[in-house]
Formats: sequence, C-alpha cells, structure tokens
Amino acid sequence: MPTRTARTAWNGSLEEGSGQVELTSSKVGTYEVSFPKRAADEAGGTTSPEELIAAAHSSCYAMQLSALIGQEGATPESLDVTADVSLGPDSAGGFRITGIALTVRGEVPGLDATAFEKAAQSAKESCPVSKALTGTTITLDAALE
Repeated sequence: MPTRTARTAWNGSLEEGSGQVELTSSKVGTYEVSFPKRAADEAGGTTSPEELIAAAHSSCYAMQLSALIGQEGATPESLDVTADVSLGPDSAGGFRITGIALTVRGEVPGLDATAFEKAAQSAKESCPVSKALTGTTITLDAALE
C-alpha cells in the first residue's frame, strides 16, 4: 500500500503566523492555515487540522461502510457521511481533539434498518482512520433514508 504525503510551510508565531498545507501526493491543492482562524467559529477561507481529519474520517468511513454493505450482498445507492471534529482545551495543557461525531444517511436497496445500523457500527470500529483515532470519543448517528 502506498504512503501519502502532505506538507505544511509555516511562517511566524502561533498567534500571528500563518501557513499553507499542500496535499503533496494528489497535487489537488494548497490551502491556507492559521491558528486564530482555527480557533474561531468562522474559518474565513482557511482550513485546519480538524477539518482535514474530518475529511479523512468521512471518506474512509464511507469506503469501509460500502465494503461492509457489499459483504451483506447489497450495494449502496448513496451514502452521505459527515464527520464533525471538535477542538477544545486539554486538561494537561494546550488543546486536543475532544470528539468526533459521524453521521451517515444511506439509500441501500435490499438492506433493512437493523442490518444497516450493524454495518454502520462495524464500519465505525474498523475503518483505518477510526483505528488511528483511538483515544478520541467517536459517536455515530446512522439511518436509512
């Protein structure tokens, strides 16, 4: 399996500096990062480590859930996955990711709600990004549409 790479160039102090994160392997873009905007309610055109983790988690989870549904003999017509990653203070100092809320809505012909929820829970536990984020509380809200 390949290794994927991202690179960040940072200039200045935490509070006044800024940087650019480059998605090096895919070459799909370079995005602005800033701590003040990271900690603000409005991102103002910048991304953050938490948003990038949310993107990684939602896409990994969708792939894993699709695979598990396939093992049940069904094919998803659609899966809509959202990952909300929260940043907050760490009692040991600094900040930490305080939780991740996964929400999935699916259209899966031939799969009932119980089987969907079972596959959704299993995907939460078995997707590689979930495994990498052990130690962080991950919640799941899963339902068929």
